[in-house]
Amino acid sequence: MSDITVDVAVIGAGPAGIAAGVGAKEAGADRVAIFERDWDLGGILQQCIHPGFGLHVFGEELTGPEYIHRWIDKAREAGVEFWTNSMVFHMEDDGSFWIMNPSLGIKKVTPKSVVLAMGCRERPLGALGIPGTRPAGIYTAGTAQRLVNMEGYMPGNKVVILGSGDVGLIMARRMIWEGAQVLGVYEIMPWPGGLRRNIAQCLDDYGIPFHLEETVIEIHGKDRLEGVTVAKVDKDRNPVVGTEHFIACDTLLLAVGLIPENELSRMAGVEINPITQGPFVNELLQTSKPNIFAAGNVVIVYDLVDWVSKEAERAGRNAALYAIGQLKQVARQIRIVGGKNVRLYSPQFLSGQSDATIYMRVTQPIEKRCKAIVEPGLYERQLRYARPGEMNEAHVKLEDLKALGDIEEIVVDIREA
Repeated sequence: MSDITVDVAVIGAGPAGIAAGVGAKEAGADRVAIFERDWDLGGILQQCIHPGFGLHVFGEELTGPEYIHRWIDKAREAGVEFWTNSMVFHMEDDGSFWIMNPSLGIKKVTPKSVVLAMGCRERPLGALGIPGTRPAGIYTAGTAQRLVNMEGYMPGNKVVILGSGDVGLIMARRMIWEGAQVLGVYEIMPWPGGLRRNIAQCLDDYGIPFHLEETVIEIHGKDRLEGVTVAKVDKDRNPVVGTEHFIACDTLLLAVGLIPENELSRMAGVEINPITQGPFVNELLQTSKPNIFAAGNVVIVYDLVDWVSKEAERAGRNAALYAIGQLKQVARQIRIVGGKNVRLYSPQFLSGQSDATIYMRVTQPIEKRCKAIVEPGLYERQLRYARPGEMNEAHVKLEDLKALGDIEEIVVDIREA
């Protein structure tokens, strides 16, 4: 059993992993290898046949497969190696890891640096604690998307969607196109979870009912789903007595959140942020382990794949610089703290070695003029609105950070103007 020795190893061949591989090669790493458990490249974008990708990276609107194949072509031209059907099943605290491949068996991979790009997974029914039976006909929205777009199977004909994440909104439209009846989308929060454009294009344009502050409280059916009971909720998200009603349906799609995929990160001893459920990273996308970098939805769930690719390309570049000995060890880190209306943000630290882009989501929507700020006095930008389903950016220049001297923390927030 011989080891595989590489300069930069990337785990995951979705949009983050492939962009990281490109970045690593362009930064001068000699041998860059991407390890993917699936038989094909592209991750979730293989099944995202709708347009809406690439405007920020390529300057034009592409489908998911079109977008990812542009990156795959770039990676192959750069000389990135792809190892498909290669499941990473264990990771050591030094960054080395073990793969299982049906043709090659079990092999150990020993890299000089690693980029974690495992993406995220959907929150399943078991995580919701909804009372009732567990019949067939209940799917995560992403599973339904794969069944319809790649496998050619229809999950059902009378559909209720729980949650308003973007994949759920897109699948509402897709099910209509395939001849199903979408009876409604139910969101427990007072605001949508997905992008406003998807509300307009996928629900409003097709007359699909959208119910805020309403949720599924019971599931009915033995072998196949027969219906769900929904109810309004109060300000504490508890069902309001007397508002319950039954909806007959044969399919329930779940679009109730995404969870960064970090089992391997934990094996490697990387420190995990309990709020984002992804690794703590600095602006170099470097984790608490100096030779391990992380990018994309494994760090924090992004709203646009373009941001995932840009961040991952940067992570790959920095991983390459670390592998060839050009990235300085971080002597100290400046902590980033969320303000009153920002809980989810990335990175969480600044190393003081480069300019930084900070991505953040608001906790409460602001439907009027507001501003994104980094204090003390590092950044301020006017916004027309800020919504939990959409990320905002703040930019911090290294020269401005250095001018503050030995500062220990900065604050990011979005407030009314």
